[in-house]
Amino acid sequence: MNEKVMKNLNTLLGDPRKAIIKLSIPMMIGNLVQTLYNVVDGAWVAGLGADSLAAVGLFMPFMMILSALAMGIGIGGSSAISRAIGAGDRARAGNAASHTLVGGMLIGMAVAFSMFPFLETIFLTMGASSSIASLAAGYGRIIILGSPLLFISSLGNAILRGEGDARRAMYLMMASAIMNMVLDPIFIYYLHLGVNGAAMATVISIAFSSFVVIYWLFFKKDTYVQFSMRHFAHDWKMTKEILRVGIPSSLAQITMSLTMIILSAIVIMAGGDYGMAVFSGGWRIVMLAVVPLFGIASSVISVTGAAYGARDAEKLKAAYLYAVKVGTLIGLATGIIIGIFAPQLSYIFAYSSDSSSLGKGIVEFLRYVVFYFPGMAAGMLTSSMFRGIGKGSYSLAITLLRAFGFQIVFAYLFGIVLSYGLGGVWMGVVIANITASSIAMIWGLRVIKAIERKWMVS
Repeated sequence: MNEKVMKNLNTLLGDPRKAIIKLSIPMMIGNLVQTLYNVVDGAWVAGLGADSLAAVGLFMPFMMILSALAMGIGIGGSSAISRAIGAGDRARAGNAASHTLVGGMLIGMAVAFSMFPFLETIFLTMGASSSIASLAAGYGRIIILGSPLLFISSLGNAILRGEGDARRAMYLMMASAIMNMVLDPIFIYYLHLGVNGAAMATVISIAFSSFVVIYWLFFKKDTYVQFSMRHFAHDWKMTKEILRVGIPSSLAQITMSLTMIILSAIVIMAGGDYGMAVFSGGWRIVMLAVVPLFGIASSVISVTGAAYGARDAEKLKAAYLYAVKVGTLIGLATGIIIGIFAPQLSYIFAYSSDSSSLGKGIVEFLRYVVFYFPGMAAGMLTSSMFRGIGKGSYSLAITLLRAFGFQIVFAYLFGIVLSYGLGGVWMGVVIANITASSIAMIWGLRVIKAIERKWMVS
């Protein structure tokens, strides 16, 4: 193994607090640039008018479903790789990586192409106008055609994270996002392709990152995991290990996507196409603001997975509690910043004459979600810890509780039943996340205590 690989392994297996920070920072930077692209993409689309922004927002949950499949199976593979590294089994780590790439591609492509013919009908059923549904369907079909590249990029990224190589995973995300931001105005305005141009720019940037990750894993071969696809033989035991975490993780992500679809329908009920445009713009800012938490969550999976594989309960608990502490403080600071600068942030989507009416609504949205950020940290990081130790079903249960048990119910209750309108929908989302995170934290501590007792006995 080369020096770089050894350095990554020493970080992963060393002080859990240092590992959380060291692995989180590259992922935060990568996620920040990636999510910044989403904001910039939305800003360019907003220049076309509120209808175009609403159309892209309508497809957002379906894009999340595709990403969820890739991310979920990638998480399952990353968790399996980290546990194999913790146990000192390099061959098993390589086997996990091969199964992650092959299985993820097959599952992802099957799901992606199955939704292709039905997009416009789905958008109309959600309550969108025919013009917006047509725009959203055209955008979505281009993204779906590029979905195989999305899965290669995302799964390769997860494999790098699983062996502690967060830096190259960051480079991959940054390169894709920056390319997308450069191509957006060219395809949208210079080539006069509108919303479809935004989709084409996305596919081209994903294609670039997928080619780079293929080069790193299969040709350069300077990773801890070693691929031997020519001699690949399917192993059901390894597949089950990956899917035991990957499927619940995918379902958790898909649940969030379905929640977004239902929330979008509730938003349309409460505020029509205007409400959907506000939600589309405001939620992009939210996703940008939670980037640090996603970075910490990625590192928690790898660090807790390695600690669990090494049967080190002290490191497992230290990594989890430290991550929750840091995540909550970051969420609190994020909420304060968002609340103060809400008017300036709203201008990103309300700068043109066609979209200027959205400004007030986006400011109101951002002022409501101030408490969303610190309130979600414990829940998100508990889910990551469960994924790291192979308890994917526990992570799924937390997501189901938050999304369907609380978020949809509270949003509908405050927004529609009690007739508080859009403000009620935003308030319901915040209360749901705080409640679910509190329950998740209690559960996470009890699971760790049970693991400690089990290992003491054995």
